[in-house]
Amino acid sequence: MTSTDAEAGRITALREAEAKAAELFDETVARGLIRAGKTELQLSDEVRDLAAELFGIKRFWHKRIVRAGVNTLEPYRANPADRTLGEDDILFLDFGPIFEEWEADFGRTYVLGDDPHKHRLADDLPRIWTAGREHFRNTPGITGEQFFEHVLGLIADGGWGHGASHAGHLVGEFPHERISGSDIDCYITTGNDRPMHRPDPNGNPCHWILEVHLTDRERGFGGFFEQLLDI
Repeated sequence: MTSTDAEAGRITALREAEAKAAELFDETVARGLIRAGKTELQLSDEVRDLAAELFGIKRFWHKRIVRAGVNTLEPYRANPADRTLGEDDILFLDFGPIFEEWEADFGRTYVLGDDPHKHRLADDLPRIWTAGREHFRNTPGITGEQFFEHVLGLIADGGWGHGASHAGHLVGEFPHERISGSDIDCYITTGNDRPMHRPDPNGNPCHWILEVHLTDRERGFGGFFEQLLDI
């Protein structure tokens, strides 16, 4: 197999993993699993069970996250108290299932009720994410730090805050942390002065996840959107 064929296979595997993750979210919505009165942990466990039912998934490369209400302001590494979903709530799901040793990292936001501020935030998430991707595609030499600053600018222009210390990371064959060297090089963040369009230590092109975590601290909520950036 040529290196071109191998890379085509990697891209196909990553795309298929993301497509299945998207299907998992869509099925979560279609089955009415997201509803007021259940806790974040209950919903997370139901998503786990649904992943096993649909795809036989038994492993996730990072912890499954369901955050609702004020917990949507918290970064990934936080572990806030389990919260019950309210009638007029906003929540996001962030899960990273492993499909045949390939990682998916997929995040979406869902709004219960009619709060216009929450709906505006939810609508802005894919818009800002898409604007970030376009800048990435049009700036071949961009570094992780430069791209992070650009994404922060897009978020600020929308009138939102950002809820994390980075805006994404490398992704690939499980576990993705082994793809690159130092941790900072694996993230879209301040201090990563390496170009994002680069080979990994094995000579394969690096592939990235773009995360947008919007926050409205005055009103006490946020939202999240993530998926493959470059393929």
